[in-house]
Amino acid sequence: MSRSGAREQGENRRRWHALAVGLVAVFMTLLDVSIVNVAVPSIDRTLGASSSDLQWVLSGYALTFGLVLVPAGRLGDARGRRIAFVVGIALFTVTSAVAGFATSPGWLIAARLFQGAAAGLVNPQVTGLIQELFHGPERGRPFGLLGSTIGISTAIGPLLGGLLIAVGGEDHGWRWVFFVNVPVGVVAVVLGWRLLPAPTRRGPAGRRRLDPVGVLLLGGGVVLVLLPLVQRERWHGAGRWLLVAAGLATLAAFGFWERRYARHGEPLFDLDLFRRRSYTLGSVIALVYFGGFTALFFVFTLFLQNGLGYSALLAGLAITPFALGSAAASAFGGRVVNRYGRPLVTVGLFTVVVGLGGVVAVLRFAPDAPAPLVTALPLLVAGLGSGLVITPNQTLTLSEVPVREAGSAAGMLQTGQRLGSAAGIAAVGAAFFSSLSGSGGQWSVAFQDSLLLAIGVIALALLAALFDTRR
Repeated sequence: MSRSGAREQGENRRRWHALAVGLVAVFMTLLDVSIVNVAVPSIDRTLGASSSDLQWVLSGYALTFGLVLVPAGRLGDARGRRIAFVVGIALFTVTSAVAGFATSPGWLIAARLFQGAAAGLVNPQVTGLIQELFHGPERGRPFGLLGSTIGISTAIGPLLGGLLIAVGGEDHGWRWVFFVNVPVGVVAVVLGWRLLPAPTRRGPAGRRRLDPVGVLLLGGGVVLVLLPLVQRERWHGAGRWLLVAAGLATLAAFGFWERRYARHGEPLFDLDLFRRRSYTLGSVIALVYFGGFTALFFVFTLFLQNGLGYSALLAGLAITPFALGSAAASAFGGRVVNRYGRPLVTVGLFTVVVGLGGVVAVLRFAPDAPAPLVTALPLLVAGLGSGLVITPNQTLTLSEVPVREAGSAAGMLQTGQRLGSAAGIAAVGAAFFSSLSGSGGQWSVAFQDSLLLAIGVIALALLAALFDTRR
């Protein structure tokens, strides 16, 4: 092999190693969205946390995660993704350890808030890294691996959390949910600094400003929209929705500011990206789909643990078929998305609707059968469909985005996913508890009713994909 060929092979191997480090980081940060759910009873016993405290432990992470995504993506675009990635992972590792040592609810809540912000700093760098290291159709495979990672981490959290609690004990096993991040994070920091590409050097004139006004407007808007949603079980009354209206108005002000700022500088987010049909449609599909599919894990866990009395471990095992199907289909979808395009996403959304409809059907017609057993096959089908949605849609959405804007574009896409998840869990959760109250405590009926609402939300994403396919 010639010297140039060996160098090219070494560079190719290095970029895949860099991607592997990024995927580990994504897995670790997204895992902490769902893994803590099954640890709530243990945290309650150990720390004496109130229901409000527990709500903040769960939702505070999602709140700060969504808050920093776009500014973090822009920071990586402007200053280099390696430094943003390494700093984010280092902060995530430290805050995970701090959370594990918590001796009071306030301590744990503060650690979770900072942990979520660190996770939000990391995730856009990985998507931007794929845009930077891979080009054109070859992005399909790495995006497929990213989709598999997202699918597995989202669905396997309850299972892994249940295992850690079983090993660590009912009272203090929850601490290992956080401690498990520490050794992985240390290795990711070292390898990330060694393998991720160094930032391109720019002269003084080429140094990109970070648009602080845009950061404040976007951050304020995201907080105002998310806060009433993540506090849905604590805040009651119609007054909380005034915050959502204020948040939408702030986001509108952000849009006007970005238009104005773009006349003489580089904005936090280039709104011209929404002129690209692939980015606009993909963002809408992601927003709506995440509003439906992430709510599944929330209500299914409540149904199995609180309604049927299954342990955290068995509840996690029950969701595993969805995770396995999603992982397998994501890898496949990443390889074939360039061949089939948006129709692949349409097929995936239809398959999810069919699979979740199957869950409702088996529970309705076999009410006395073990729920984890009879729902395994339809959840596997739904997971296969989900794998054909998340990865291909992300690949298509970012396909026309310039590399220098890849981080902020990915951050905005993920912000939409976080907003959709929060809104979907709030709506589907409200439907669940309303049905539970109206049906006299029939958990199966409440789960079926709330799942039908989630299916309806996913059907809206299907309609958007069908509209694009017809055009």
